[in-house]
Amino acid sequence: MSNLFDLLVAGLATGAIYALVAVGFTLLWQTSQTINFAQGEFVMLPAFLMLAAMHVGAPFWLAIIIGILLSMILLGLAFKMLLVDPMLRHGVLPLAIATMALAIGIKEAVKQFFSAEASPFPSIVPTGDIKILGHAVALQSVGVLVVAILTVVGLTMLLTRTSLGHQMQAAAQNPTVARIIGVPVERMILLTFLINAFLVALASLLITPIYLAKFSSGEVLGQAAFIAAIVGGFNQVRGAIAGGLLIGVLDNLAAAYVSTQYRAAVPMIFLIVVILFRPQGLLGRAEERTV
Repeated sequence: MSNLFDLLVAGLATGAIYALVAVGFTLLWQTSQTINFAQGEFVMLPAFLMLAAMHVGAPFWLAIIIGILLSMILLGLAFKMLLVDPMLRHGVLPLAIATMALAIGIKEAVKQFFSAEASPFPSIVPTGDIKILGHAVALQSVGVLVVAILTVVGLTMLLTRTSLGHQMQAAAQNPTVARIIGVPVERMILLTFLINAFLVALASLLITPIYLAKFSSGEVLGQAAFIAAIVGGFNQVRGAIAGGLLIGVLDNLAAAYVSTQYRAAVPMIFLIVVILFRPQGLLGRAEERTV
């Protein structure tokens, strides 16, 4: 029973990170019809930016700030202006292919200019265990879960309880009408890209101490977050959150009770089942599109 409790907590912690990345997937799709297949590499890169800042003498806290700011500039502003805007006018498919090429480019650049070997990364959460309901649980898992939950709650409040959030939702739901009533749609879309960049930088900060800084780590993270977004509902932020938590727990339980070798297959099978019986996702809504 103790082992199961530990697995659930660790799974929820990992799932919360998947949820952050999946929310980014969902926000970009809702506001600009962008499917970013480089999202996993977007999670991998900020950790190396922080390591580079520490390598030139910056303390860890300053390296975190530098890494987040650079991520928002490179993975938010530059990504939108230099890749998404020029490619989106040609359609969703060319943009998707371009993001795949970007993923390969980022991975190879990190491998070439940083390191091909896994590098340790400091944690913002102290090591050790904490007692919860009589069970010893890793403090790092609890810390990651708490930070991720606070971030998701803060984002949800921004989207639902502020004027800025209402404008973002209006821009996502009907850009034409939003422009008529005075919503700065382009600014709201840019803000979404910046939020996504912040989320992936935070996810990088939380997950890299656990899995180390590796140039290839983005593949697994991107795949897990993409599955989470589809399972929960690609057009609902709450669906992305639920999907991330579910996939994190499922992945951990599969590794413990099925096989570490086939742990990645279990979420994939679950994804296929969801697509077959509920294509819009567990919490998503069905959309009608004219052809």
